[in-house]
Amino acid sequence: MATIDSRSGTELGTSGTSGETRGTTVIADTVVSTIAGIAVRETEGVHSLGGGATRALGAVKDRVSRSSDHGRGVKVEVGEKQTAIDVDIVVEYGIPILEAAQSIRSHVTDAVETMTGLEVVEINIKVLDVHVPGIDDDEEENDDNGSSPSKPRVQ
Repeated sequence: MATIDSRSGTELGTSGTSGETRGTTVIADTVVSTIAGIAVRETEGVHSLGGGATRALGAVKDRVSRSSDHGRGVKVEVGEKQTAIDVDIVVEYGIPILEAAQSIRSHVTDAVETMTGLEVVEINIKVLDVHVPGIDDDEEENDDNGSSPSKPRVQ
């Protein structure tokens, strides 16, 4: 967790006499992972975050709890003034992966540094898969209707 001391109220926007400590702000790791996850999802070319098992368990969790975990697929290490972020993604087919990675790093750095005041020292991106539109979409439609995507081989 990050702890930010506020002296003279300048960091938190309050006023006070010079040299006086007004309190501390503690930023939990989950806050940083949520901010980073949202920033990654907003980046063009990113289909989803996390590996196959993570996405499957997350989908079940989302349906049961009726909320989504924005930090899924994001791991963070938060120090007192710095943070390092690891992201697992699936990209859209046709998107240049290196350009997508640069955009992710830019968006995540801007979001985390602006919202938390922490310095982002590194963002490691692991591209796990490429999403081809139409292939996975057909399977999801069949699963929603309760039928299997293909005929079973044995009865």
